[in-house]
Amino acid sequence: MIGHPLQTPAWGKFRKEMGIDVEYLGDWQLTFHRIPHTPWTIGYFPKGPAPTKNMIEELRVLGKQKNAIFIQLEPNTKRVSGLTPSHHPLFTKYTFVLDLTKSEDELLSAMHPKTRYNIRVAQKHGVIITEDDASFNEYLRLTKETTNRQGFYAHNRRYHEKMWEIMRESGIAHLFTARYNNEVLCAWIVFVWGDTVYYPYGASSRSHREVMAPALLLWEIALWGKKKGLKKFDLWGAIGPRPDPKDPWYGFHHFKEGFAPRLVEFAGSFDLVINKTLYTLYTIADTIRWKLLKWRR
Repeated sequence: MIGHPLQTPAWGKFRKEMGIDVEYLGDWQLTFHRIPHTPWTIGYFPKGPAPTKNMIEELRVLGKQKNAIFIQLEPNTKRVSGLTPSHHPLFTKYTFVLDLTKSEDELLSAMHPKTRYNIRVAQKHGVIITEDDASFNEYLRLTKETTNRQGFYAHNRRYHEKMWEIMRESGIAHLFTARYNNEVLCAWIVFVWGDTVYYPYGASSRSHREVMAPALLLWEIALWGKKKGLKKFDLWGAIGPRPDPKDPWYGFHHFKEGFAPRLVEFAGSFDLVINKTLYTLYTIADTIRWKLLKWRR
């Protein structure tokens, strides 16, 4: 059973249309990404099952066929054994999950007082939250503004456009906006799959930060999910049980934490090494690359 949006046929179609090599292992899908100017690739298997011995062997065979140096696995499970911890994880090991089976009063009472206060501030200022598929260009504008402001690396415009086109057509993706004085201050794309709403993409403006639009946006999406009969709101990532305030992602973590979600720990990220010699060389080169990128940033 497919347990995550990144294993859906729609996601596979999106990756194919982006020119990515998508391969299948029974009901599961993974991608292979060519290392520029070489014949080698890297495999990526996100949010699949806990790998069995037979699956590992099948992945080794597929990896060799694809000239893969390694295949990175980030299973949607809590336990994995017998694999090498990943050199460079993509998904965080932790996420926050809000229980939508609780009543509105239970959810509100569990929140940090400051979060409840921020929701009320946004309401008093007349911030309007809507499911607003027509505002995709505003989402793109705010995404560019947010990435420039935060200084992190993000997907390009074509990625977002193709992702939205295919995931929206499939009924998985939904766009929500927060408006104040007819200005879009926040735009989030959420995914709905199974009994869960996910928050993978979000962007915001520096304008009118005093009206606390993001707090109301998250709260209204949670209420929307409850009305649809969904049971969980996966906030797509957390730092962990002991977050470092100096971590560049601390602000996102702290914001989500205010809603009193449950901290969920996954097994983590693992590398199935296909070519040991090249893997050693790759990890050295990639470590240097990331240090240079951080230094430039």
